[in-house]
Amino acid sequence: MGIEAQSFLKNYSNIRVFCISPKSSIRKAIACIDRNQKGIALVIDNKRRLVGTISDGDVRRAWAEGRNLSTPVSDLLVRKAKSIYPRPITAPVGTDFSTLTKLMKEKVVRQIPLIDEDGRVVDLVTLEDLLPNGAEPLQAVIMAGGYGTRLRPLTQKLPKPMLSVGREPILGRLIKQLRQAGIRNVNISTYYKAGKIERHFGNGKALGVELHYLKENRPLGTAGGLGLMEASKQPILVINGDVLTNVNFRAMLDFHREHKADMTVAVQKYDVQMAYGVVETEDFFIRRISEKPKFLYLVNAGIYLLEPSVLRLIPRGRRFDMTDLIEKLIKRDRRVISFPVREYWLDIGNHTEYKQAQGDMKKGRLKT
Repeated sequence: MGIEAQSFLKNYSNIRVFCISPKSSIRKAIACIDRNQKGIALVIDNKRRLVGTISDGDVRRAWAEGRNLSTPVSDLLVRKAKSIYPRPITAPVGTDFSTLTKLMKEKVVRQIPLIDEDGRVVDLVTLEDLLPNGAEPLQAVIMAGGYGTRLRPLTQKLPKPMLSVGREPILGRLIKQLRQAGIRNVNISTYYKAGKIERHFGNGKALGVELHYLKENRPLGTAGGLGLMEASKQPILVINGDVLTNVNFRAMLDFHREHKADMTVAVQKYDVQMAYGVVETEDFFIRRISEKPKFLYLVNAGIYLLEPSVLRLIPRGRRFDMTDLIEKLIKRDRRVISFPVREYWLDIGNHTEYKQAQGDMKKGRLKT
């Protein structure tokens, strides 16, 4: 038995966690990706040969389009055949690490299946395998300056991001999530009761991050605080300080890079159920009537990824909202894309949503 065969037999029991068949459903692909936590599912035939790959971005696009999740992944592979990479990016068994790292950078991928001479999947190498101790080339900003008026009296003595869900503040959960995603450099934009935040978290060392504070002298809106930042060479992840989510920040960065975006806006599906029959008319003639229809929208989830050059468009010292920034980018023909959030997400804006967050925590819907 040759060395490659020995390697294959040794690794296949581990590689199976990444593998599905062409007949597997999109739902099964999602479960596979969520289970292996590497952002990819490998589609193999009955001889374990690689047919194609399904990325986290592929299933998010399918989910956002309203695709039936029972549809086989072979349908997604047909669509991928028309993309810029019609075939999976692979490498032969035995490829050295430096070559794999270079290939990942050139093709803007984080995972490369290793293939033997018969086209069978032997292993999967990820960027984390090659650079296990490397921090993500990304810094984060948590927007935590709002008054939280709709949550009074709870916010009379505490800023909203310091309200507890379970046993820790919302802000503490966000910082831990960022740290788990490999983000070490975290900024917090503060205004209302800023001292309570700074005294609680300090320099962030206890949470394994380096914390910096962007102190607003007056409310600067949902994006104005970013104008207080120094120039950056890294993409910037911005998240509202009242958001609870299990979103995969690494997957969002991959999606952002894949689409060569200037700004990526996380979006969440939101259904609106009409309480009345909706009448469609042409002049005075009724052409159609729908009884209490449901409309599906994509709403802003309060999570953004910005290229460093975008910071130059944010004015310093005056109110400026994310909607203003998005409109300015669109007018300049810059690439602004949406990132579908299929994970748990909740914006805590009022008492009902805060109560829901506590219940979701008890039910285990929130990752700890």
